[in-house]
Order: sequence, then C-alpha cells, then structure tokens
Amino acid sequence: MRKLLSFLILSLLTLVVVHAQFDQMIQPAKMEHVVIKQFEDDGLAHFSYAVHVDDQMYLVDPGRNPQPYYDYAQSVNANIIGVINTHPHADFVSSHLEIHQTKGATIFVSELVGAGYPHQAFDEGDVIEMPKGVRLKAIHTPGHSPDGISIIVEENGKDVAVFTGDTLFIGDVGRPDLRESVGNIMAQREELAKMMYFSTREKLMLLDEDVIVYPAHGAGSLCGKAISAEKSSTIGQEKLTNYALQEMSEEEFVALLLKDQPFIPKYFPFNVDINKEGAPAYQASKLGVNRLDKNHPVTEGVKIIDGRNQELYKTSHLPDAINIMNGAKFETWLGSLIAPETAYYLVAESKESLEELISKAAKIGYEPFIKGAFVYNDQGGERMDFFDQKSFDANPEAFTIIDIRNAGEVAEGKIFEQAINIPLPELADRVGEIPTNKPIVVHCGTGYRSAAGSSIIQNALKTFQVLDMSSFILEYK
Repeated sequence: MRKLLSFLILSLLTLVVVHAQFDQMIQPAKMEHVVIKQFEDDGLAHFSYAVHVDDQMYLVDPGRNPQPYYDYAQSVNANIIGVINTHPHADFVSSHLEIHQTKGATIFVSELVGAGYPHQAFDEGDVIEMPKGVRLKAIHTPGHSPDGISIIVEENGKDVAVFTGDTLFIGDVGRPDLRESVGNIMAQREELAKMMYFSTREKLMLLDEDVIVYPAHGAGSLCGKAISAEKSSTIGQEKLTNYALQEMSEEEFVALLLKDQPFIPKYFPFNVDINKEGAPAYQASKLGVNRLDKNHPVTEGVKIIDGRNQELYKTSHLPDAINIMNGAKFETWLGSLIAPETAYYLVAESKESLEELISKAAKIGYEPFIKGAFVYNDQGGERMDFFDQKSFDANPEAFTIIDIRNAGEVAEGKIFEQAINIPLPELADRVGEIPTNKPIVVHCGTGYRSAAGSSIIQNALKTFQVLDMSSFILEYK
C-alpha cells in the first residue's frame, strides 16, 4: 500500500511538473512596443492585420474594403506606409492596390508573384525596419502557393510573432491544390505538398515556441480542411496539437495533406488573377453596379441570385432564381455556384439588404458581373411547397432524400441512411441522377445550403415536388 501511495504521489507530481512546463512553453511572447491589431471577416473566415509602432503602420493581407484599416489608423494616429501580401489570395480580393493609390503605401510582395502593380520585392532575408528596434522579416514558405511568404515580427532582437498567411493555420496547414492552373508560377498539388513539408519543418517549426502565430484564415475557410476556431496560437502549441506538424515522413505528410480536401469554388482562380494585377477601387466599383427599380423585369437566360430569406423565396420568386440567402456564407456560395464573368441579377428584400449583398459580391470581385440589382416583393411569382415535418416523420420512405453536404461531411456520418449524396457545388450538373418517382427532400447540415440546393433542383425539375428540409434537420442530429 505504501509503495502504491508513493507511486501515485510521484505520478501526480510528475503531472504537475509536466503541466507547468506545458503552460510555460505555450505562453505567447510579450511585445513591448509593437502593436498588432487583428481584423476578422466572418463571411470569408479571413484575418488581416495592422502592425504599428508609434505612427508607422503596415497592413498584412488586407481585404477588399480598405475603410476599416483607414479608420483604425486614424484612431491610433498612425500612417499606413506599407501593405504586405503573403501571396495572391484565392478566396477574397485584396485592397492593396487601392491603398497604394490612396495612401501612397508601398506594396511588399514576393518577386515570384510576378505582380502587375507597383511593388517592392519582399523575399527570404528581406527586412523592413520600424521604430524602436522592431523589424519585419520575410521568409519563403511555399506549400499553399509556390510564391507564399511568412512575415516574422522581431522586437529587440527576439522573434515575437509570425504572420503565416495560408501556410500555417491554427490546427491545420493550407491546402496545396489551388495553383495547378493559375498564377505566375503553377505547381502540381504533390509538388506543393512537399514544399509545405519543408516550409513547416525547416522554417516555421524552428521558430521559438512562444512566437505567436497569426494566420490569414480561421474556421470555415475553404483554404484548409480542419482549421480551428481559435484566432491565434503559438508555434509551441501548434507543434503539440496541429495534426500536420506531428512527426511523420514526407511521403506520409503528402498523403495526409492531399486526403479529403474540400471542393474548389469556381471563383478561386479568378481571385488569384485579380490579386496578381490589383483590383479597382472598392467604393467606386460598387457604385458602378446598376440599381434597378423594384420588381424590374429580367432578361431571359440571365441567371438570378435571390438573396432573400427562404420563406419569402418559397412564397414568391422569379423563374429559375437560385436562393442563396443573405447569410454568413453568401459570397462563398455565390462564387461557388456562379462562374466568373457570368452575368447575373441580384435580388433582395430591401434596399439595405441589397447594398449588403453588393458589398459581399465585391469581396470576391463579382460586382462587375451584376447585370442589375433590385428589390423584389411581387407576390405573383413562382412558388415552392414548404416542408411538412409531420408528413415526413410519418413515412420517410415516401420521399427521395438528397444530402447536399460535402463528401467529407457525409463520411463523418449520414443523417438518413437512404439519402443520396450530391454535394451542392456539383448539384446543377448532376440533377439528372435524382429519381423522380417520389417527392424530393433536400437537406444539408444547418439549413442554409438546402435553400440553394432545393431551388436548383426545383428549377431543373419544374413539374416535381421539391421540399427544403431547412433547419428541421437539427432535430434529427
């Protein structure tokens, strides 16, 4: 008994020591003079940053609308003197060129990008000097893209933070399959995955464990497959918990990284090209969108995006309109279901909502493709039947169930065993696979995507009953 008690006490003490060491190891580095402000765009799960010392400010990976950065700079009495892009982003349009033109800020980017705008090369070993011993140092970290860089923040000779772009996320690393057919440098996914192995092992993981990690994206971004909800971390924490940073061979890493990557939205290559050349000014481009009168007649053959709530859409909508509701992922699904350069009408329930949708379309550079934007409240349009949960519960076998979640979501568990899985991005091309001998019920995970999915199926199968399960799916989980 005494030996057992001694063993338990020793084990407990060991756990306390290990825990203390763990806590000490992952404590983030302290910064004395440099201030880092994180900006978050929920819709695109995008993080951008302002780094400033005294009155000097640099921006990292800014989004399309530059105004939040201008407002912040004014609030801290700082001047934006530089913009650093870690790479040409695929999932949003950056305002770097507009900030350069408006504020005279120098744009820093890797020479490998082949940028079509005025810039200063910022590559491995290059340094930006800031006041009070603060330095911004570039390191080449390809893997998500062949031209990707990370930016280390050094204060008084010590590395305190790193902006990792789309190379290292919290809990994940960037996907390696987006640059096979676009950009100044193109690379196959296997080649980029090998680059990612090198960038993580030979660059980022060699930084001090208390260095703070600031990525360009958070949970929900399609630039990774398992990104954490945390907004920052440390190198030490990521080495402990990030699946992609665990000990494994290069071959094992490549196989793991290539497995189960999400679909690639149609707009991703388009945004890489825009960011390589620089986008037009945000507000001016939005003002160029043609606002039309309420319930304006539409041109036949032009796609219609109806951003209203699903209840309003089902009560009355324009023929063949796709119901992408004005929600957190509107811009992602707009760019996933509508190809770049495709003209479309944009419909909303109010002027305020319409302006919000135009702003969201502009985040991905889709505002020039809007043929016309208008408010719709006509009660004489087409209708869709509403889902009746009681009828469904009484006899689920009487319905054809279409699960429009991604394959990776379905692999984690089916909600209805008899459901046919056709992911939403593939739905328009695969409607012919849907049996039409029963009423069709469409479901996703939360009810947001099913509004779009059910409208796509109903537009294709006009004479058949299509029902949107919507948020009722939550009761089956």
